[in-house]
Amino acid sequence: MKNLILLFLTILAISCNTKAQEKTESKTELKKEYKVSKTDAQWKEILTSDQYYILRQAGTERPFSSPYNKNYKKGVYQCAACNTPLYESKHKFDSGTGWPSFDRAVKGSIDKDVDYKIGYARSELICGTCGGHLGHVFNDGPRETTGQRHCINGDALVFVPQKSN
Repeated sequence: MKNLILLFLTILAISCNTKAQEKTESKTELKKEYKVSKTDAQWKEILTSDQYYILRQAGTERPFSSPYNKNYKKGVYQCAACNTPLYESKHKFDSGTGWPSFDRAVKGSIDKDVDYKIGYARSELICGTCGGHLGHVFNDGPRETTGQRHCINGDALVFVPQKSN
C-alpha cells in the first residue's frame, strides 16, 4: 500500500511540474512587426488605464459596461490606440452578450491569433496596425450574413459618427 501511495504522489508531482500552464507568447506577437509600435511607457501616455489593460494586456471589460454596446448610430469604429478603421456600423448587431458585436471587420484591418488564456483555444482578434487586443471571434453570429460574431471590447474602440449631408 505504501508503494502505491508513493507511486501516486510521484506521478502527481511530475504532472504538476509540466509546462502546460506556462504562458507562451503567441505566434503573431513573435513574427509580426506592426506599423504602429510604441514602448509600454508611450502606450500608457496615450491610452486610459482601461484601454491599456484591454489593448496592451489582452484584458476584457465587464459585459454591458460599454456605451458602444447599444450604439446604433451610423459611423465607423476605429482602434482606440492607432485610429485604424476596424468596423462599420452597418455590420454591427445586438448579440445579447454585453459587448459590441460585428459580423465582419473592415477588410485587411484585423489579424487573428489563438488565445489559450481560459484553458481552451479561442480565436483572438488583434488590430492589424498596432497589434492591440480587441476581443474574440465566434461562429454564432447571424447566419444570413457571415455567421461570425466579432465580440469586441468597447474600450478598444473609438466611434466616429458618419457626417450627415
